[in-house]
Formats: sequence, structure tokens, C-alpha cells
Amino acid sequence: MDYYRKIAIIVGVLFIIATGADILSFPFLAPMNATNYLVDVSANGGLVATGALLLFIGGAAAIGIAISLYPVLRKYNEGLALGAVGFRTVEGVLWFVSVRGLLLLITLSQQFVKAGAPDASYFQTLGVLVLAELPGGVATVGSGLAFSIGCLLYYIIFYRTKLVPRWISVWGLVAAILTMSSFVLTILGLIAPFSTERDVLTALPMLPQEMVLAVWLIVKGFNPSVIASKSPHVDS
Repeated sequence: MDYYRKIAIIVGVLFIIATGADILSFPFLAPMNATNYLVDVSANGGLVATGALLLFIGGAAAIGIAISLYPVLRKYNEGLALGAVGFRTVEGVLWFVSVRGLLLLITLSQQFVKAGAPDASYFQTLGVLVLAELPGGVATVGSGLAFSIGCLLYYIIFYRTKLVPRWISVWGLVAAILTMSSFVLTILGLIAPFSTERDVLTALPMLPQEMVLAVWLIVKGFNPSVIASKSPHVDS
């Protein structure tokens, strides 16, 4: 198995890990969405910690995707390839911020319950500050923007070079733009963080696209004729 074939398989597996870890974390993080979330998180600390671990794995996989792709993509556009690494690294780091927030929330909730009948406003204020770092908060919006920009950069290279079929690249470009738009609209307050509109603009186009790309890379790899060419093949 040649070097670039191995890279394709690694990237495909990382795509599956990143997406799978993100999706699998949802049920484990359900307690933080409860009305009395401090009590629920305290009672389900193990579940929330498992969700945090899954987010950590997803963040690490996101960084790994861009780093693994870099040796291939830099042959065709080093600037875009480096930008993709940068933005997806920012995405991963912001997911790590969410992980830290989840661990802080577990500790805060346990102290809230342990205090018996504490000053609720004090704990609620701290809880709001911690929630800003959790999935659905500021860190998630930032990671979503970084994710979509990073994707856009390497899909541009994919489209121009035909390293993967054009229909996959076009699908990825459209999905990245829609995802970016959803987080911009969230920042502007035009759509809610957990709204149907945001789900339609993000998960609906991007999740299946990434799984199709992952399977293609694992089964087919990069276009061998493009990889073999000494100079990048770019269609106008």
C-alpha cells in the first residue's frame, strides 16, 4: 500500500470518528438541557463525563483530519492547505474548551447539590457562565465557523484538482457554505442555536456528505493520476 493510499484511509477513518463521536455525545449530554440542569447533571455525572470524552475524541479527530490531509493538499495549494489545518485546529481547540466546561459543570452541580439549600442565584450565575462554553454556546458557534471555513478550503482544492470526484467536492462546498451561513445567522440572532433551521443548514447537508467522502477515501482513495502528476492538474 503506497503512502497516499494510507493517508486516504487514515483521513476517511478520522472523518467517521469525528462525526460519530459528535453524534454519540448527544444522549450523554442530555442532562445539561434539563430545566433544573444542575441537579440533573449531578445525578448523571458519569453520563456527562462520557459525553465530554466523546467530544474530546471528536475534537482530536477534527485536528487529525486537516493535519493528515496537509501532505497531499500542499502539493496543489500550500496556502489553502495550511489554512485548513489552522481553522480545523481552532475547531478542535474550541471543542476542548467545551470539554473543560462540561467537567466544570459536573463539579459545580455536585457542589450545588452538596450545599443542600444554597443561594440558588449564585450557583445559577456560575452555571450560565459555564454553559457559555458548552455545546450550543459560544465555543460551539466558534468551532462551527472554524469547521466550515476549514472544510471550504480543502474542498476548493479537491474541486480544482479532482483528487476526489467533482460531485463530492461540489456537495462539500455547498454544505460548507450552508454550515457557515447557519453559524453566522446564529451569531446575528436570526436563528436559535438548537432550531430546526440550523439543523437543516448544518447537519442535513454536511453529515451525509462527510460519510460519503469518508467511504470514498477508504475504498477508492485519492485520484491516482492526479497524485502521480508532477504538477497539479487544475481545470479552469
